[in-house]
Amino acid sequence: MPDLTDHGPNPYVMNIEDATLGNANFRATLWTGTHLQLTVMSIPAGGDIGLEVHPETDQFLRIEQGTGNVEMGPTETEVTFSAEVKSEDVIFVPAGTWHNVTNVGEEDIKLYTLYGPADHVHGTLHPTQHDAEMDPNEQH
Repeated sequence: MPDLTDHGPNPYVMNIEDATLGNANFRATLWTGTHLQLTVMSIPAGGDIGLEVHPETDQFLRIEQGTGNVEMGPTETEVTFSAEVKSEDVIFVPAGTWHNVTNVGEEDIKLYTLYGPADHVHGTLHPTQHDAEMDPNEQH
């Protein structure tokens, strides 16, 4: 099992592929700095991240395993962009863009994401999506 400790803002080196593929949690922060944050996620078959927006944060996601569909748009009710994503694809989400990633395959989607600036509290660990939804520090 990978080290799921948030090592930021200290200097740190890791194997991102091993950490991403070995993560069984919905979300775990692995490094939180002043201007950047790294998290890993695991989305089960049929699951999703949940439609969300980060008003002040750009986001980069890389799919390490699985297949899904990403949707984005300017408002919660105007999601006008849709694309299939698979292993080795990257997704760029501009700040203020509503977005969701849905797992449409049979295996868990394993991804890592970079936020600039950080979006989650240092050390965030959500074993399940329900835990993330119940976290008072998360935007809902």
